[in-house]
Amino acid sequence: MTQKPRVALFVTCLVDLHRPSVGFASIALLEQAGCTVEVPRAQTCCGQPAYNAGDRNTAREIALGILTAFAAYDYVVVPSGSCAGMLAKHMPHLFDDDPNLCAAADALAAKTHELTSFLVDIMHFRPAPPALPVIATYHDSCAGLRELGVKAQPRALLATIPGLSLTEMADPELCCGFGGTFCVKYPDISTRMVSDKIADITATEASLLLAGDMGCLLNMAGRLTRENSPIEIRHVAEVLAGTTPDTPSIGRSG
Repeated sequence: MTQKPRVALFVTCLVDLHRPSVGFASIALLEQAGCTVEVPRAQTCCGQPAYNAGDRNTAREIALGILTAFAAYDYVVVPSGSCAGMLAKHMPHLFDDDPNLCAAADALAAKTHELTSFLVDIMHFRPAPPALPVIATYHDSCAGLRELGVKAQPRALLATIPGLSLTEMADPELCCGFGGTFCVKYPDISTRMVSDKIADITATEASLLLAGDMGCLLNMAGRLTRENSPIEIRHVAEVLAGTTPDTPSIGRSG
């Protein structure tokens, strides 16, 4: 019997604090795909806020903890392109001056995957979710798309949901304006960007907006709420794992 891959779920701060159901949905999907899943209790932030702010010392301290907590696993899977991109693309550079730690960071980076990419590209998983008769649209997060090449994978998984009709935006790759600290440093620009994004979403006439990054989802949900839009927002993992349609929407009570 082939041994199941041992997977560590990197939960992410936003999932932990704002939408734990995304973490539970991710675990369910990974187990359905044939993985043994663990959630290392020692994990904290991925270090991206400090890294982007230029605080390399803090980012390096966080990274050292990550290297220790996740070293023993076959794979590290993240329900966020942004956090996965930090671990896979940026964290190794924090140790460019230390060959031993750089090798450990490179090894961790090589086994780190965004959730939908891991399910499709590594596990070749085809889910069997319950029917969800709804018109949906999908937002491509900047980090997942541009750093990790995540685009076709979530759409392939969504195509397995009976009744779900995916209507693409005119520009699904357009940034939502969140960008981590960007929305704090440049609020006027960020607001204009998310307003343009909401207009694109609304034009699809979809009643459900999906994405794979909580930062994007929270930002878009906030704008939709301010515009009194009825569009519901969910993480792609939730609908793939069979979250029922009456689950509270992100940005309202979730």
